[in-house]
Amino acid sequence: MNIVRFAPSPTGRIHIGNARAALLNWLFALKTGGQFILRYDDTDTARSTQEFADGIATDVAWLGIKPHRIEWQSKRFDRYDTVADDLRARGFLYPCYETADELDRRRKRQQARGLPPVYDRAALKLTKEETEAFLAEGRKPHWRFKLKHEDVTWDDMIRGPVHINSSTLSDPVLIREDGTYLYTLPSVIDDIDFNITHVIRGEDHVVNTAVQIEISEAISGASPIYAHYSLLTGADGKGLSKRLGSLSIQQFRDSGLEAMAVVSHASLLGTSDNIHPCTDIQELVDGFDLGKLSRTPARFDEAELAALNAKLLHMTPWDAVKDRVAGGSEAFWLAVRGNIEKLSETKAWADIVTNRIKGVVADEDKSFINTAREVLPPEPWDGNTWKAWTDAVKAATDRKGKTLFMPLRLALTGLDHGPELAVLLPLTGRERVLERLA
Repeated sequence: MNIVRFAPSPTGRIHIGNARAALLNWLFALKTGGQFILRYDDTDTARSTQEFADGIATDVAWLGIKPHRIEWQSKRFDRYDTVADDLRARGFLYPCYETADELDRRRKRQQARGLPPVYDRAALKLTKEETEAFLAEGRKPHWRFKLKHEDVTWDDMIRGPVHINSSTLSDPVLIREDGTYLYTLPSVIDDIDFNITHVIRGEDHVVNTAVQIEISEAISGASPIYAHYSLLTGADGKGLSKRLGSLSIQQFRDSGLEAMAVVSHASLLGTSDNIHPCTDIQELVDGFDLGKLSRTPARFDEAELAALNAKLLHMTPWDAVKDRVAGGSEAFWLAVRGNIEKLSETKAWADIVTNRIKGVVADEDKSFINTAREVLPPEPWDGNTWKAWTDAVKAATDRKGKTLFMPLRLALTGLDHGPELAVLLPLTGRERVLERLA
């Protein structure tokens, strides 16, 4: 069985980039009959909070994702300690005593000499006396993983064959001086223990994948299958990293966007498929294929998402929204859905249909409106009433086209745009129409 994971850190709310990662993994699980694990990467206990974890759970559920399992890294420190001790014993983890300032100066010297700023493994050359001197100073070691300095290769499901020689990389720090873990080691251990078969994530992790493969081989000899998709840019082609705080899923939800609009946009963005509104997740599952993902950056445009939201509403049936629509009838929904961008806008149209409003009548149209009032048909009204009425107004006033219809629209709704009056008129009713034409 294929098993994938989405692993957010509960140090904030998830944004559109996170949502895309979650959805691609979710669609892969559904397409292949696999499982989806929500894993909270909360080893940073100082910054991780239950409030953020609850918020992530809310966002994931709003997107329609239903994890098969939920895991917490903070509950697995004993397991990480056991593996770390084993790696130390077998020489894969070695202690280093350099301070951050010392490492920074060393990197700058290397760059000045035209050398890559790769850690030189100076810690492996320390004598017993030098180590004891550092300990006497009160220094505590951080722990690096000793890379093999050989080619690491894998067949990426999106990028194809990838080759990275680990001699071009610094031995990664896996454990800080205070004993806390960085992301890499717990992630690899979890992928092994939870039988993760596929890791689907952004291309910013490609180099990290080479490191994780070596660590996986040191622990168990096996690695998942990897797929790295391109990252998002803004509509201007620039990276979204500085704007992600304003693109949270919570803000999309609070602004009135539909979940399936966000899901459709995030799932189809950067694929060979046209971005279009999907009313059901199954349509996305049926068309899902990692091979459709492009290697070029995908452009995210909030304006396109808003337009997609409007298109989705324009095709949404009454049964899907009946518990959320102000106005409360299928006829009303069918009348107004083509003129809204967000569902909350139905309230304004419900007010126009059911409440007393002040229409707009220009001085030059007052006589025309009076005549229109005089020839207003009696009830009952239906979909043919508008045509019967406007035909009578046209015969009585000789007006036609915009000069006929626009003054009536302004008088009845106070707006120069909106739903077809042929369907809006029966919903408004003769009594309210007479008041607005008075």
